[in-house]
Amino acid sequence: MPKLDDINTTDIRDAIQLGCRTMGNIFNADDNDLPFFGAHVRPHPPALAWSDFHAESHIPGRHLNALLAAEGITGVEIDEQAVEKHTRAAFLSYSGPVPLPLNREAMDGAPIRLISHNVREGFHALHALMRYRNCERARELAEGSIDTILERWDPEQGWDGDYLEKTCGLKIWGTVDSTYRDGNILIGLGRSVGPLVKYYRATGYGPAVELAIRLKDKMLQDCFWEDGHYDAERFGHHAHSITSSMSSLAQLADLLQDSALLNRVKTFYDNGLWHFRDDVGWASEHAEGGDRPEMGEMNTTGDIVETALILGSWGYTQYYGDAERIVRCHILPSQLRDISFCKADDNPDHENRLHDVPNRLYGAFGFPAPYGHTPLGVVGICFNLDVVGGTVGSLCAAFESITRFDEVGYRVNMLFDCETDAIKVESPYTHGDLRVHLKRQAPLFVRVPSWVKAEGLVVTGTDHTPIFNNGYAFFPQPPVNCPIGIRFPLSEREIILKHKTRDIRVRLRGDAVDAMENFGAELTFFDSL
Repeated sequence: MPKLDDINTTDIRDAIQLGCRTMGNIFNADDNDLPFFGAHVRPHPPALAWSDFHAESHIPGRHLNALLAAEGITGVEIDEQAVEKHTRAAFLSYSGPVPLPLNREAMDGAPIRLISHNVREGFHALHALMRYRNCERARELAEGSIDTILERWDPEQGWDGDYLEKTCGLKIWGTVDSTYRDGNILIGLGRSVGPLVKYYRATGYGPAVELAIRLKDKMLQDCFWEDGHYDAERFGHHAHSITSSMSSLAQLADLLQDSALLNRVKTFYDNGLWHFRDDVGWASEHAEGGDRPEMGEMNTTGDIVETALILGSWGYTQYYGDAERIVRCHILPSQLRDISFCKADDNPDHENRLHDVPNRLYGAFGFPAPYGHTPLGVVGICFNLDVVGGTVGSLCAAFESITRFDEVGYRVNMLFDCETDAIKVESPYTHGDLRVHLKRQAPLFVRVPSWVKAEGLVVTGTDHTPIFNNGYAFFPQPPVNCPIGIRFPLSEREIILKHKTRDIRVRLRGDAVDAMENFGAELTFFDSL
C-alpha cells in the first residue's frame, strides 16, 4: 500500500489507492472481523458503528466491487486479507434459508432481515468475486439469487411474503425507517440492475438480463417518464437510490445497445437530475434538501459520473467534460486527507469501534458540501463506509474511461495523468501542456474541452494539423514514441452554483476549482472567493 506522503491529490489512481487503504481498515475485531457500516469524526469521539440494516448485507458488496475493480483496472496493490474478510461477510449474508443478502438484527444473531435496498450490494459482491476471482460459490449464489427473485418477487405485488416470512422465517423490511415494506422500485430492487448487467457481462447468464429488463420496465413505468422530470412522489427522497437506478439503466442500455432507453436516461440527466445536483457535481443526500440542504453524498456524485461516461461513449462527448469537471472539482477534493482536526479517544476499554479511527478513515469519502467537509447547519461529520466503496468504484470507472482504444483508434476522453501499455497521457494540470505518447501506431482522437478555442491550440511533435470533429482533435497518423504536445491556457471563469438556500460563487481554472465561496465554514477544500 502507498505511503501517505506519496499520494497525489489530483490523480485518480492515487485517490483509488488511498481509498483501498481505507477499505482495508474497517473491520471490527470485536465482531469476528466483520465490517462496520457507519463512521463519524464529529461529534467526539470519532467512532465506527455496526448497522443492523446495512452491515454484512451491504458493505462487502460496495467494497469488493471497488477493491477488485481497483486491482483489475488500475493495477493498484490491494490488501488480500481485506478481500478475504469482505468475502466471508458477504457469504455470511447469503447463509440464510434463501440465496438473498440478509442482515443480522443483533451481532450475536443469524442473518434474518431482508431489505430490498441491499440486493444491489449483494450482486455487486458476487459479481466482483466471479469476475475477478472466478469464485464458483459466488456464481452459485448469484444465479440462485436471480432465480429466487424471478420466482418470489412480482413487479406489482412485491415479495412473496407467505413463502419468505412464514416458510423461511425472514423479516422483510423496505427501508431503514421501516415505514413501508418494499418502498418504491428505486429504493428497492431497481438499483440492482447495474450489477446484474455486470454479472451478465462476466458470465453470460441470461436470466440476469431477464431480471434486469423486468426491473427496467417497472422503473420506466413508475419513475423515469419520458418528460425527464423529477417528482418526489414518484422517485422518493433518497438521492443515491435515484442516481444508482439512473446509472443502472444507462448500463443496461449500453449492454443492449438500446438507444431509446439511453435517451430516456439522457433526458432525466439533462432535466430532473438538476433538482438535486449542481455544476461541480455535488448532489444532495436528500433529494428535496430536507433540514440539511447543503449536505451531499459522494457516491451519489459517483453515479452521475458513471452515467456521464456511458453517455460520452455513445458520442455525446460533452458528458466527458461533465465527468472530468465533477472528478476534479468535487470528488478528488473531498477525500479525507487531513485528519489533524479529529483526535482519537483514549479508549480505556479497548473497544475496536473507537480504535485509531481518524487514521483508519484516512482516504474516506462522505457527505460534504461543495466547499468543504462541514456543510453549514450540520453538526456531525460522517464518512459512512458504504460511501467509500461506492466512490472508489466510480473512480475506477473514470480511470478506465480516460483513454479508450477501439476500431477507429485511440481516444483521450479526459485530461488526467494516465499510462497503459499502449498510451501515456500527461495532464496539462500537472505538466503545463497536454502531452500524449503513443506506444503503438493508430489514429488518435483527443477531446478538447468546450472552453478551449480550437484556433488557440499550439501543437508540437507532429507536422500535421489536426482535424476537429465532435469535440475531438483528430490526428490521422500520429508519431509513435514521440509525444504530441497540445498547449492551451487553462482559462479562468466564474460560475454560480444554484442551491436551495444560497448561491455559491466559484472561480474555475480550466475544469478545476481555483477558489470557492465558503461563508466562513470550517474544513474547506479551496481558497475562499
